Amino acid sequence: MNRKLATAVGVALLVALAGCSGLVGSTGSPGVDTGDESTLDRNIEVIANGEATAEPDRATIRVAVTATGNDSATVRDELAAGDDELRSALTDWGLDEDDIRTDQYDVRESYETRDTPDRTRYQGVHRYEIAIDDVDAVGEVIDVAVDAGADEVQRIEFGLSEEREREVRETAIENAMANAEDDAGVLASSSGLELAGAYSVSTANEGVTPYRVSDAAMMAESDGADGADTSVETGDVSVQVSVNVVYAAEQT
Repeated sequence: MNRKLATAVGVALLVALAGCSGLVGSTGSPGVDTGDESTLDRNIEVIANGEATAEPDRATIRVAVTATGNDSATVRDELAAGDDELRSALTDWGLDEDDIRTDQYDVRESYETRDTPDRTRYQGVHRYEIAIDDVDAVGEVIDVAVDAGADEVQRIEFGLSEEREREVRETAIENAMANAEDDAGVLASSSGLELAGAYSVSTANEGVTPYRVSDAAMMAESDGADGADTSVETGDVSVQVSVNVVYAAEQT
């Protein structure tokens, strides 16, 4: 036999023999047989959602002061005067300066009509977000803002303080874990298995859904007699959390 060919055959045989020692049923060290089905890892993985709701303890009101004029300087001056009056009225009522935040400020050129495109006008808007810790006072704060010159009440949003949100989130996680165990139990019983505890848990998507009041709903509450205080409806705030849980499982 050719010497080169004999050498190649010999190397191939050595490689094949070395591989045979750990080939069948081996997932660990060579020569250790782990093919017994009872030693195989079994697990059930589920993703479940949980939700919890709570009454709001915080509110945000978005109001705007608007102005129009023949030049931008006039519009800016009018917005500045409106800003002083609005902030003064709200702080006199009891809010802190930090509770009144500028959300948008815009002054731009516009045309009043298509028939007179050469007639230049300017319009401006200064929009504010007003934060309130007393949700029962929302209607009163709206009245103060409107009386002080706010031209628009654009949105009212009821939410949760950071501390309250953490508490509600914990309940949402507990609900999600209960749902995960229920789902895993159904999967286990349908597969001839039983759960042997969770060994991997993580949170996935989560979010908060505030309660928002539309303009129409707010106007409907305000259509009382002249001089009546504005009344704003409230609703629960929802916190949602999803969990990813891996359970160990055993053959029944």
